[in-house]
Amino acid sequence: MNEKRLPPWADEIPEGSFISYEPTYKVGEYFNRFHKDSCVTTDKGQMAYYFFDPTEHGFPKDKSYPLFVFLHGTSNALVGDVCINYAGAEFYSTDAYQKAVGGSYLLIPLANEYRDENGAVHGAWDETYVKAVYEIVCGFIDAHTYGSAKTAEASVSATGVKLSGTASVYGASGKKVVFGNSSGATMSFRMVNAYTSFFNALVPIGSGDIPDDETLDRYDENDVHLFYAIGKRDEINSFAEYVEPRIPRLKRMKHCFLYTPEWVRNGDKGIASINFGFEMGQHCLINPMHCNLMFDDGTNMDERLPNGVTGWLASFLNDDSSADCRATGNAAKRGTATGNAPKTDAASRDEK
Repeated sequence: MNEKRLPPWADEIPEGSFISYEPTYKVGEYFNRFHKDSCVTTDKGQMAYYFFDPTEHGFPKDKSYPLFVFLHGTSNALVGDVCINYAGAEFYSTDAYQKAVGGSYLLIPLANEYRDENGAVHGAWDETYVKAVYEIVCGFIDAHTYGSAKTAEASVSATGVKLSGTASVYGASGKKVVFGNSSGATMSFRMVNAYTSFFNALVPIGSGDIPDDETLDRYDENDVHLFYAIGKRDEINSFAEYVEPRIPRLKRMKHCFLYTPEWVRNGDKGIASINFGFEMGQHCLINPMHCNLMFDDGTNMDERLPNGVTGWLASFLNDDSSADCRATGNAAKRGTATGNAPKTDAASRDEK
């Protein structure tokens, strides 16, 4: 587990700062708000997922709610319910977060990961999962959401999945946001790269696999909102090599918020250190993001976000200029992947 050893950057921290070796929040307090289910996908067979239904926690069933999809990091599918936390979804089930965004469905697909006899992880997210995750999202909307109940004529999405009529292909869930942590962040890019007109926003946390200019142009054409978060001292993704050269292009996007802290900090304001065989505290920006970019004393980690990440989400969800055109219209057109494969300008790197 996490050994309290000095990280390699210990002598570089600002004067007056201290090292914080673990998040200050409790893991698992809200796991009982989630359910677990599975579905059969075309390319990956049976896949499990966790989900949260806001209508079980005080929100009425006669309206649509957004859908937040959380994609976990490598090996996290192997830790049981703790994956809900590691993916950054747990606190989004709390009354405070739900109230802030006006209610939302939460969906955490699980990669079909396993360990071999030597302990190496196989089956982590890669490009072969893109269609399967899309099928899970569409299947979840059909099976578990309420809302605009336009008893739609049986529509067929790009995957060939027929929906029962309890929800239209895109309707019941409202806007769709993909969150991703580490390799899940790279996967979130893959999902939106492939289904740009289906998803409304993405929040990749800790990935250097920024799409190429042509793909970012498609984001803009489809009014996709991007909240891109990565620490400047990320131990797995070189900020200088993979991120810094792309910052000017990201800043030219129609809808892009950049959160690139010099130091990743925990809720106690200490600089984050986590060692699981190697130092990765600055890579684990998911922890403060999960805490809404708020310190334990209630102050914000970024003055541009007085209400944290949920404030950014609420603003996006309530923005009429980015109204969800994906909720109606031709299913085949709206659900079709753009191109034959997701495009990025850098090969995906192994990430935890």
